[in-house]
Amino acid sequence: MEQTKIRNYISPSKVRPYEWAANTTEATLDGLGIGYKKSALKEMQSFYGMDAAVAGITTPTVPTPIQFLQHWLPGFVEIVTAAKEIDSIVGRTIAGNWHDECVVQGILERTGQAVPYGDHTDIPLSSWNTNYEIRDIVRFEEGIQVGELEEARAGAMNISSQNEKRAAAAESLAIELNNIGFFGYNEGNNRTYGFLNDPNLPAYVSAAAGVGGSTTWASKTYDEIVADLRTAFAALRVNTGNLFKPERDRAKLVLSVSVMEYLNVENQFGKSVYDFLKQNYPNVTIESAVQLDAADSGANVMYLFAESINGKPVIHQFVQDVFRLIGVEKKAKVFLEDYSNATAGIMVTQPIGIVRYSGI
Repeated sequence: MEQTKIRNYISPSKVRPYEWAANTTEATLDGLGIGYKKSALKEMQSFYGMDAAVAGITTPTVPTPIQFLQHWLPGFVEIVTAAKEIDSIVGRTIAGNWHDECVVQGILERTGQAVPYGDHTDIPLSSWNTNYEIRDIVRFEEGIQVGELEEARAGAMNISSQNEKRAAAAESLAIELNNIGFFGYNEGNNRTYGFLNDPNLPAYVSAAAGVGGSTTWASKTYDEIVADLRTAFAALRVNTGNLFKPERDRAKLVLSVSVMEYLNVENQFGKSVYDFLKQNYPNVTIESAVQLDAADSGANVMYLFAESINGKPVIHQFVQDVFRLIGVEKKAKVFLEDYSNATAGIMVTQPIGIVRYSGI
């Protein structure tokens, strides 16, 4: 049995696009979940360059060709997708290998109960108990194929078709990582869960109704929204047996995108809910994600969790490979590249460190 190898833990505040540097090594890439086969890398090379555009031949009888009356703006406007927030919420734990079947987290509990001493009484014995949490690894792939004529014509537009297709492949794989990070992946009997459905998550608690009878922040006053937040922090402190102290420990408040602006609701003195949080809970970081909109049977939800309990993260996102080069195939007129990733999704390792509210 191979023990799962944790190659790197990247906290939510430190997950960002990697910038290639002169001191980048194979170990650096491996720690970030960027892998490749050395045989494939040897085959990979720049097959094409970008050609300069060829000037057209105009008809002498045309006084001012339309080509000379066009002002071409630099670059291209890229079509964007929704923000991928799972990394900024829970970070990444780079653990295991692309070819592994699952990751396993051992859970150990020490047992025993001290009793009053007596010379002739039986000695109570302490012991320990273990359980194991399993998360199955799922792999995705996305490839590119570029032809000779295609790359040459793209070069005439100052575009590299192969580079754009690689970027599209990377984006497609990143979207799947984000989707699994929130929702998991259902492949029958596998155990691959997300931020919204990990079985270790505590049940949702219904938010308190305001004076108007509704639980939603859209209908609540400053005092009622602040009361919801104060209740959540109090519950987290109580659930952890005071292991989490908001005045000392870092926490993450994750809201649905639909309710984020209600942090700007003000009281009669011009103080906003956001001001209240910064003043009374300076160690909390606020995040939002569209996936929390209508997440509980159509109701918006709110998460509050400690980033760590006793020095260990409350939530892990186990990723084996973020972007892995599988292989390169060169043909007479085209070349083909295949990329993959691998993830075991989310594992909540310390459920006492999370509270969830519905109907926000």
